Amino acid sequence: MSDNEDACVVPDEEKRTPQFLKGKACTFVTSTPSLKGLPPMALPEIAFAGRSNVGKSSLLNALVGAKGLARTSNTPGRTQMLNFFTWDERLYLVDMPGYGYAKAPKAMVDAWTRLVKDYLRGRVSLKRVFLLIDARHGIMKNDLEVMKLLDESAVSYQVILTKMDKISSAARTKMIERTRKEIDTHPAAFPVLLATSSEKGWGLEDVIVAVEDIIAPPALAPM
Repeated sequence: MSDNEDACVVPDEEKRTPQFLKGKACTFVTSTPSLKGLPPMALPEIAFAGRSNVGKSSLLNALVGAKGLARTSNTPGRTQMLNFFTWDERLYLVDMPGYGYAKAPKAMVDAWTRLVKDYLRGRVSLKRVFLLIDARHGIMKNDLEVMKLLDESAVSYQVILTKMDKISSAARTKMIERTRKEIDTHPAAFPVLLATSSEKGWGLEDVIVAVEDIIAPPALAPM
Protein backbone atom coordinates (compact mmCIF):
# COMPACT_ATOMS: atom_id res chain seq x y z
CA MET A 1 0.00 0.00 0.00
CA SER A 2 1.18 3.49 -0.79
CA ASP A 3 0.61 6.63 1.27
CA ASN A 4 -2.40 7.86 -0.71
CA GLU A 5 -6.15 7.51 -0.78
CA ASP A 6 -6.03 3.93 -2.02
CA ALA A 7 -4.10 2.96 1.10
CA CYS A 8 -7.12 3.99 3.13
CA VAL A 9 -9.68 1.97 1.23
CA VAL A 10 -11.04 -1.00 3.16
CA PRO A 11 -10.36 -4.01 0.91
CA ASP A 12 -12.86 -6.55 -0.35
CA GLU A 13 -15.83 -4.19 -0.37
CA GLU A 14 -17.69 -3.18 -3.55
CA LYS A 15 -16.75 0.35 -4.54
CA ARG A 16 -19.63 2.56 -5.67
CA THR A 17 -20.03 6.27 -6.20
CA PRO A 18 -22.70 8.39 -4.49
CA GLN A 19 -25.96 8.66 -6.44
CA PHE A 20 -28.06 11.44 -4.95
CA LEU A 21 -26.65 12.96 -1.73
CA LYS A 22 -23.19 14.21 -2.69
CA GLY A 23 -23.12 17.98 -2.97
CA LYS A 24 -26.65 18.44 -1.65
CA ALA A 25 -27.39 21.10 0.97
CA CYS A 26 -27.12 20.26 4.66
CA THR A 27 -28.54 22.69 7.20
CA PHE A 28 -28.58 23.03 10.97
CA VAL A 29 -31.90 22.20 12.64
CA THR A 30 -31.48 22.29 16.41
CA SER A 31 -29.29 21.55 19.43
CA THR A 32 -30.81 20.03 22.53
CA PRO A 33 -29.45 18.92 25.92
CA SER A 34 -32.52 16.74 26.56
CA LEU A 35 -34.94 14.44 24.79
CA LYS A 36 -37.69 17.03 25.14
CA GLY A 37 -36.02 19.17 22.49
CA LEU A 38 -35.73 16.49 19.82
CA PRO A 39 -37.37 17.20 16.45
CA PRO A 40 -40.36 15.09 15.35
CA MET A 41 -39.48 11.64 14.04
CA ALA A 42 -40.46 12.60 10.49
CA LEU A 43 -37.18 11.64 8.81
CA PRO A 44 -34.73 8.75 9.17
CA GLU A 45 -31.79 9.57 11.43
CA ILE A 46 -28.13 8.59 11.36
CA ALA A 47 -26.14 9.45 14.47
CA PHE A 48 -22.39 10.00 14.76
CA ALA A 49 -20.91 8.76 18.04
CA GLY A 50 -17.38 8.43 19.33
CA ARG A 51 -14.81 9.40 21.92
CA SER A 52 -14.18 13.08 22.44
CA ASN A 53 -11.90 14.51 19.76
CA VAL A 54 -12.35 11.50 17.47
CA GLY A 55 -13.33 13.80 14.62
CA LYS A 56 -17.13 13.62 14.46
CA SER A 57 -17.66 17.26 13.55
CA SER A 58 -14.80 17.20 11.05
CA LEU A 59 -16.25 14.15 9.31
CA LEU A 60 -19.72 15.68 9.18
CA ASN A 61 -18.35 18.87 7.66
CA ALA A 62 -16.28 16.95 5.11
CA LEU A 63 -19.19 14.70 4.09
CA VAL A 64 -21.52 17.56 3.26
CA GLY A 65 -18.85 19.96 2.00
CA ALA A 66 -19.55 22.69 4.55
CA LYS A 67 -16.56 23.63 6.70
CA GLY A 68 -18.45 25.49 9.40
CA LEU A 69 -21.63 23.43 9.64
CA ALA A 70 -20.64 21.34 12.65
CA ARG A 71 -18.36 23.15 15.06
CA THR A 72 -14.93 21.63 15.54
CA SER A 73 -12.44 22.22 18.32
CA ASN A 74 -9.08 20.97 19.53
CA THR A 75 -10.62 20.88 23.01
CA PRO A 76 -12.19 17.44 23.64
CA GLY A 77 -15.75 17.47 24.91
CA ARG A 78 -16.95 20.61 23.15
CA THR A 79 -20.05 18.95 21.71
CA GLN A 80 -22.29 18.73 24.79
CA MET A 81 -25.68 18.38 23.15
CA LEU A 82 -27.43 16.41 20.44
CA ASN A 83 -26.98 18.50 17.28
CA PHE A 84 -29.40 17.83 14.41
CA PHE A 85 -28.79 18.65 10.75
CA THR A 86 -31.01 17.86 7.78
CA TRP A 87 -29.32 16.65 4.57
CA ASP A 88 -31.18 17.32 1.33
CA GLU A 89 -34.34 17.25 3.48
CA ARG A 90 -34.12 13.43 3.26
CA LEU A 91 -32.65 12.59 6.65
CA TYR A 92 -31.25 13.91 9.90
CA LEU A 93 -27.57 13.70 10.73
CA VAL A 94 -27.03 13.76 14.49
CA ASP A 95 -23.77 14.89 16.07
CA MET A 96 -23.74 13.24 19.49
CA PRO A 97 -21.80 14.27 22.61
CA GLY A 98 -18.33 12.75 22.76
CA TYR A 99 -17.58 10.27 25.51
CA GLY A 100 -14.46 9.21 27.39
CA TYR A 101 -13.11 12.66 28.22
CA ALA A 102 -11.65 12.19 31.70
CA LYS A 103 -11.07 15.91 32.41
CA ALA A 104 -14.74 16.87 32.09
CA PRO A 105 -16.62 17.39 35.39
CA LYS A 106 -18.25 14.18 36.60
CA ALA A 107 -21.72 15.74 36.66
CA MET A 108 -21.31 16.75 33.02
CA VAL A 109 -20.08 13.31 32.00
CA ASP A 110 -23.02 11.68 33.80
CA ALA A 111 -25.48 14.02 32.07
CA TRP A 112 -23.95 13.27 28.65
CA THR A 113 -24.08 9.55 29.34
CA ARG A 114 -27.77 9.65 30.31
CA LEU A 115 -28.64 11.73 27.26
CA VAL A 116 -26.83 9.40 24.88
CA LYS A 117 -28.29 6.23 26.40
CA ASP A 118 -31.83 7.59 26.44
CA TYR A 119 -31.55 8.74 22.82
CA LEU A 120 -30.09 5.47 21.57
CA ARG A 121 -32.69 3.35 23.30
CA GLY A 122 -35.79 5.38 22.54
CA ARG A 123 -35.52 6.85 19.04
CA VAL A 124 -37.53 4.76 16.59
CA SER A 125 -36.40 6.88 13.64
CA LEU A 126 -32.73 6.15 14.37
CA LYS A 127 -31.65 3.88 11.52
CA ARG A 128 -27.96 3.50 12.32
CA VAL A 129 -25.19 4.83 14.50
CA PHE A 130 -21.84 5.52 12.90
CA LEU A 131 -19.36 4.72 15.66
CA LEU A 132 -16.14 6.63 14.99
CA ILE A 133 -12.84 5.14 16.13
CA ASP A 134 -9.55 7.05 16.04
CA ALA A 135 -7.20 4.93 13.91
CA ARG A 136 -4.24 6.06 16.01
CA HIS A 137 -5.65 4.32 19.08
CA GLY A 138 -8.11 1.70 17.87
CA ILE A 139 -11.08 0.44 19.86
CA MET A 140 -10.63 1.38 23.52
CA LYS A 141 -12.45 0.50 26.74
CA ASN A 142 -14.99 3.31 26.41
CA ASP A 143 -15.72 2.25 22.83
CA LEU A 144 -16.34 -1.33 23.94
CA GLU A 145 -18.78 -0.08 26.58
CA VAL A 146 -20.73 1.83 23.94
CA MET A 147 -20.66 -1.17 21.60
CA LYS A 148 -22.07 -3.31 24.41
CA LEU A 149 -24.84 -0.76 25.00
CA LEU A 150 -25.70 -0.75 21.29
CA ASP A 151 -25.65 -4.56 21.15
CA GLU A 152 -27.96 -4.80 24.18
CA SER A 153 -30.28 -2.13 22.78
CA ALA A 154 -30.34 -3.82 19.34
CA VAL A 155 -29.31 -0.55 17.70
CA SER A 156 -27.57 -1.08 14.37
CA TYR A 157 -24.15 0.56 14.25
CA GLN A 158 -21.28 0.76 11.80
CA VAL A 159 -17.66 1.44 12.71
CA ILE A 160 -15.78 4.18 10.89
CA LEU A 161 -12.04 4.54 11.41
CA THR A 162 -11.02 8.20 11.39
CA LYS A 163 -7.71 10.01 10.96
CA MET A 164 -6.26 7.23 8.82
CA ASP A 165 -3.78 9.67 7.33
CA LYS A 166 -2.13 9.99 10.75
CA ILE A 167 -0.71 6.46 10.69
CA SER A 168 1.53 4.57 8.27
CA SER A 169 0.30 2.33 5.48
CA ALA A 170 1.40 -0.78 7.37
CA ALA A 171 -0.38 0.43 10.51
CA ARG A 172 -3.56 1.02 8.49
CA THR A 173 -3.60 -2.58 7.34
CA LYS A 174 -3.11 -3.88 10.89
CA MET A 175 -5.74 -1.51 12.29
CA ILE A 176 -8.30 -2.60 9.69
CA GLU A 177 -7.66 -6.28 10.44
CA ARG A 178 -7.81 -5.81 14.21
CA THR A 179 -10.98 -3.72 14.02
CA ARG A 180 -12.72 -6.18 11.74
CA LYS A 181 -12.02 -9.02 14.16
CA GLU A 182 -13.61 -7.06 16.99
CA ILE A 183 -16.63 -6.11 14.89
CA ASP A 184 -17.29 -9.77 14.12
CA THR A 185 -17.92 -10.43 17.84
CA HIS A 186 -20.73 -7.86 18.15
CA PRO A 187 -24.26 -8.87 17.06
CA ALA A 188 -25.57 -5.35 16.32
CA ALA A 189 -22.47 -4.22 14.41
CA PHE A 190 -22.92 -3.79 10.65
CA PRO A 191 -20.25 -5.99 9.03
CA VAL A 192 -18.79 -3.41 6.61
CA LEU A 193 -15.93 -1.37 8.08
CA LEU A 194 -15.30 2.13 6.72
CA ALA A 195 -12.01 4.04 6.90
CA THR A 196 -11.62 7.78 6.47
CA SER A 197 -9.52 10.89 6.68
CA SER A 198 -11.52 14.11 6.80
CA GLU A 199 -8.36 16.12 6.20
CA LYS A 200 -7.34 14.20 3.07
CA GLY A 201 -10.83 13.36 1.87
CA TRP A 202 -10.20 9.62 2.06
CA GLY A 203 -13.21 7.33 2.24
CA LEU A 204 -15.82 10.10 2.23
CA GLU A 205 -17.69 8.74 -0.79
CA ASP A 206 -17.83 5.32 0.88
CA VAL A 207 -19.60 6.91 3.85
CA ILE A 208 -22.02 8.81 1.59
CA VAL A 209 -22.87 5.58 -0.25
CA ALA A 210 -23.46 3.89 3.12
CA VAL A 211 -25.85 6.68 4.10
CA GLU A 212 -27.69 6.41 0.79
CA ASP A 213 -28.08 2.66 1.20
CA ILE A 214 -29.54 3.17 4.69
CA ILE A 215 -32.22 5.66 3.66
CA ALA A 216 -32.86 4.34 0.14
CA PRO A 217 -31.54 0.86 -0.70
CA PRO A 218 -30.11 0.60 -4.26
CA ALA A 219 -33.32 -0.83 -5.73
CA LEU A 220 -35.29 2.17 -4.41
CA ALA A 221 -32.74 4.94 -4.87
CA PRO A 222 -33.71 7.95 -7.01
CA MET A 223 -32.36 7.95 -10.54
